[in-house]
Amino acid sequence: MIAAIIQARMGSTRLPGKVMMEIAGQPMLWQVANRARQATLTDQVVIATSNQKGDDPVAAFCEQAEIPCFRGSETDVLDRYYQAAQWIGADVVVRLTADCPLLDPTVVDQVAAAYLEGGCDYASNTIERTYPDGLDTEVFSFATLARAWREAELLSEREHVTPYIWKNSHLFRLLQVRQATDLSSWRWTVDEPEDLAFVRRVYERLYRPGKTFLIADVVALLVSQPELAQINQGFLRNEGYLRSLQHDHIIQLPVDEDE
Repeated sequence: MIAAIIQARMGSTRLPGKVMMEIAGQPMLWQVANRARQATLTDQVVIATSNQKGDDPVAAFCEQAEIPCFRGSETDVLDRYYQAAQWIGADVVVRLTADCPLLDPTVVDQVAAAYLEGGCDYASNTIERTYPDGLDTEVFSFATLARAWREAELLSEREHVTPYIWKNSHLFRLLQVRQATDLSSWRWTVDEPEDLAFVRRVYERLYRPGKTFLIADVVALLVSQPELAQINQGFLRNEGYLRSLQHDHIIQLPVDEDE
């Protein structure tokens, strides 16, 4: 079973509560989950949030929207993914994040297909970047996730889930998904108020209930209205991961109670 697990929490440093902020009449999390559900190669979409009281709104929304929700560690997101994957019975995990409301289901399918056909442990479009920031998709086996869960010791590896995998190509078979046109300079994620303003403008122009606009639609819009892309330019990509590296240290690993 292939499960798309979307990590989501309310406690964003730069834009608190962003995952529940409204985009086209729905919470951002609803838009992300709805778009993830359009992928054809995934069997289940799950939200993975923390067990902290501050994330009760995420769990309450998932219950209302009938989206499976797992609650786990706030800071050890690798453990949260491992436990969520066990809980749902996933053989393969697609890692997505709730701050990417322009997520493209066809890109999810491209990376998932590359994983399934590539004989690899991990496939992604995130290391050698050619896609806009905000279309990040990583696919890996549960066995790969479990090994990272057992062995990753650094704070950055626990908080950001997959660094232990893609930093250790001698341990894991990695596969990179690229597209012909490099669009990696475009920012389609939501970390700052300007990002939210940009995404809302895109949705105003492209969103229609019951229809899913795709990467080509957004590209065409930005080519025709280049001023939109300037709304949220100038921010550093992967700022959260870089900040983790500045404070990196070895942490105590969780214990598998079944062993």
